[in-house]
Amino acid sequence: MEQGIFIFLALVTIASACFVAASNNLVRSVFMFFVTLFAVAGLYVFALADFVAVTQIVIYVGGVLVLMLFTFMLSSKETLEKLERSKQPFFTLKQFPALLVAAGFLIVLVNAVTKLHPNQLTWVINAQNNTFHPQDNTVTNIGINLMTAYLLPFEAISILLMMALIGAAHLARKEQGND
Repeated sequence: MEQGIFIFLALVTIASACFVAASNNLVRSVFMFFVTLFAVAGLYVFALADFVAVTQIVIYVGGVLVLMLFTFMLSSKETLEKLERSKQPFFTLKQFPALLVAAGFLIVLVNAVTKLHPNQLTWVINAQNNTFHPQDNTVTNIGINLMTAYLLPFEAISILLMMALIGAAHLARKEQGND
């Protein structure tokens, strides 16, 4: 059962991420990015990293993705249509250096995985002897620190993000008024 859930979440993550990278429709890509981020949060929950999963949902899904949706909503329709109409080949000559670097990293990764023997690593052996219980709760400690010792930076960042959102809306409104 557990392996089935993991495989399902991994397949959803990989499939939706591939759709985001390959799709020409920007709005569909953003919504599939939403699915990708939720699937990654599900993998974090599966790995008993509850704080990282909640952070993934709050910051990425709640912040970054909403900001991307606002960007599309505030963009002109002509700009979005122009981006969707542009038919570019999947690989161009400009992307060749990046492809070489990516191929180099892939070769290093495949080489490392094929030569790796995880049962002989000391940190894996030590980790197998330790037990981690889902009842261990670090979210409470992080929440207490966030709302006491780090309250001022937390509020300052929220005000800064709100100012950026208001400024973006104001700039988009001015552009529409000039047309």
